[in-house]
Amino acid sequence: MLRITDARTGEPVEAAPARRGLTRVEAHPQGSDPTDLRVLLVADLLVRALELGGTPVWALLAGERRQAELRAAGAALGVRPFEDGGDAGTGLGEAQVLHVVGEGGTAPDGVRVAVAPVHGEAPAPADGADPAALRLVLLARPRSEPVTVGPAALGAAADTLDRWRRAVADWARRPSRPVPDTVRADLRTAWEDDLDTAGVLEVLHAAETDPGLVDGARFETYAYADRLLGLDLTRGLGSPT
Repeated sequence: MLRITDARTGEPVEAAPARRGLTRVEAHPQGSDPTDLRVLLVADLLVRALELGGTPVWALLAGERRQAELRAAGAALGVRPFEDGGDAGTGLGEAQVLHVVGEGGTAPDGVRVAVAPVHGEAPAPADGADPAALRLVLLARPRSEPVTVGPAALGAAADTLDRWRRAVADWARRPSRPVPDTVRADLRTAWEDDLDTAGVLEVLHAAETDPGLVDGARFETYAYADRLLGLDLTRGLGSPT
């Protein structure tokens, strides 16, 4: 069960307290700067995590300032479309409401999921750069910790993505094997503990070189984790070696 820290109380709460009950995830950016993009990304991750747990989700984007620019930057980062929150009204009788806000931000009644700021470049990637590298940089730190985005961090993330995508494409050529129960448990324990994407990435780094895993299981592990991470790790499938 996904548990998330409510910034109003500092206490963890169940993100989906009612089994199969609708959960509303509403992003509250203040504009379209890198921190606002991180707010949207965290909302996207919440939606993915809840859906992986079988919870129906209603995803909304609140605010009007530079929303078109933020949506475009989010789409480049692999954020799935959010409905316009301007006409949400009183909702659809959802069992839980999660408001994703920048650090110190305010929101209506409901659980408040705070996101620390991003320092560094604007969210638009350089010409020819893989925008997923920025997504990986943002995923590599807990959402409660500030992130500094710079050329070194983006370069290292791009190198990691290239290595992982090549490896995943190679592992896919081996006989498929299921994700080991212990590895699946480690992945879910990480992301269900306050959406710890940094912990999920640690599990993948360990699985990459674990001598106890066969390549078919490595492939399934990365493909499964990417349903949350959204890094397009299977992009190289079918490409020539």
